Amino acid sequence: MTVERSKTEMPLYIRVSPKDNIGVVVTTGGLPEGTVFPCGLKLHQRVPQGHKVALADIGQDEAIIRYGQVIGYAMRTIARGSWIDESQVSLPNPPRMEDLAIATEVPEALPPLEGYTFEGYQNEDGSVGTKNILGITTSVQCVAGVLQYAVKKIKEELLPRFPNVEDVVALTHTYGCGVAINAPDAIIPIRTIHNLARNPNFGGELMVVGLGCEKLLPERLASDGASDQIVTLQDSPGFIPMVKAIMAMAEERLDKLNRRRRVTCPASALVVGLQCGGSDAFSGITANPAVGYAADLLVRAGATVMFSEVTEVRDAIHLLTPRAINENVGRALIHEMQWYDDYLHNGRTDRSANTTPGNKKGGLVNIVEKSLGSIVKSGTSPIVGVLSPGERAVEKGLIFAATPASDFVCGTLQLASGINVQVFTTGRGTPYGLAAAPVIKVSTRNALAEQWHDLIDLNAGTIATGEATIEEVGWELFRLILDVASGTKKTWADHWGLHNDLALFNPAPVT
Repeated sequence: MTVERSKTEMPLYIRVSPKDNIGVVVTTGGLPEGTVFPCGLKLHQRVPQGHKVALADIGQDEAIIRYGQVIGYAMRTIARGSWIDESQVSLPNPPRMEDLAIATEVPEALPPLEGYTFEGYQNEDGSVGTKNILGITTSVQCVAGVLQYAVKKIKEELLPRFPNVEDVVALTHTYGCGVAINAPDAIIPIRTIHNLARNPNFGGELMVVGLGCEKLLPERLASDGASDQIVTLQDSPGFIPMVKAIMAMAEERLDKLNRRRRVTCPASALVVGLQCGGSDAFSGITANPAVGYAADLLVRAGATVMFSEVTEVRDAIHLLTPRAINENVGRALIHEMQWYDDYLHNGRTDRSANTTPGNKKGGLVNIVEKSLGSIVKSGTSPIVGVLSPGERAVEKGLIFAATPASDFVCGTLQLASGINVQVFTTGRGTPYGLAAAPVIKVSTRNALAEQWHDLIDLNAGTIATGEATIEEVGWELFRLILDVASGTKKTWADHWGLHNDLALFNPAPVT
């Protein structure tokens, strides 16, 4: 990565690969028309921060290259020193599935990273929690109001008696009734709800609140259909008895959870989800590379690391299938890409719908550029497994967990897959958080970290300005993950109680 700047750090642009014919303006506030870089490049017009400047003349229909990859084609001639915005770039075709190389460039395993631990809660199934929470599952949206009322009373009247339990979380959702319960794709929301309750941060104390007439029977969510894990509201003689029944079952589980204590656990017990939201042009050169470096450290320590967001992987899939550890994993990656292609086609849209107005304001011209920056979160380790939406992780190492790119849908699915910590990068900024697992927020720019000093947990913007290296920020993040997992440091989202609702992915019909 080349950083072009003057002695005063102004003006400043970054060129990621020697093949690139564009640079990304780093300077806060952008650069005015007439700015001259030390290399002699002169800007023909003002270029906003994060946006691209042509480093060479680019003819009409010629490739525009970033990260050493084609991100689009010039719709008209672009002179050296010109601002390149989305209106000048045509979207290239996605990589063809049938042309993808599989397991041809499997990275060699890096040396093991030994001796790193955190303080966590051991579960009977072998998983480890980073929080000690009572999670109350619902089988249908109809019960959400009653449960939320009960949870409020549980927090006020019961939780203070159980100081070792951090929180009570209602796992509410919009599924359960009025749905095609036997449709093939209904397996996605059903297994998501089922696996959410089994997140390691809930300690295995299962509790289900159902209505009684829903299509998703509560017995499908309880352990072996155990009736002592279910409160059915239609069996109650009134509202107050409903609330008392929920509170009585919750009290039993709170008592068990309260006996738990943190113990020293190996870093291999971590299951870390990686996600980005409010992405900008710096995501792929600061925060995501640092996260990728930390991901490699976690894999070396024996942990499970999952990256996601199909539409933000699809256009870079040709860079991932060669890293699949074997043919089966490579085929599974392709299967998830094809499934989502078909899903979007049936909805009469395509992957270009992913890129948001905020992404574009932050300098990303299209989904191809966004994808190339997104996959950097995966680091350099071999991809050892692939999860369909809502499946639970069982392998150690780097895993692709297929999810939509929506922040809260992806977060919900990663919780179902078993994460006990999430790392979330952002360039534009978002107060996103999860009640069930700590979310470490990493900023791509210094300006965002300064603006949101009480929301951003780690600033990777120093990489762009040359104040820190990718490796230094990666190590800092790795250590922060261990501290947050141990409960010795609290994320800003948890500090303020900023927690998004769960959002199921349901591609099946609603009747």
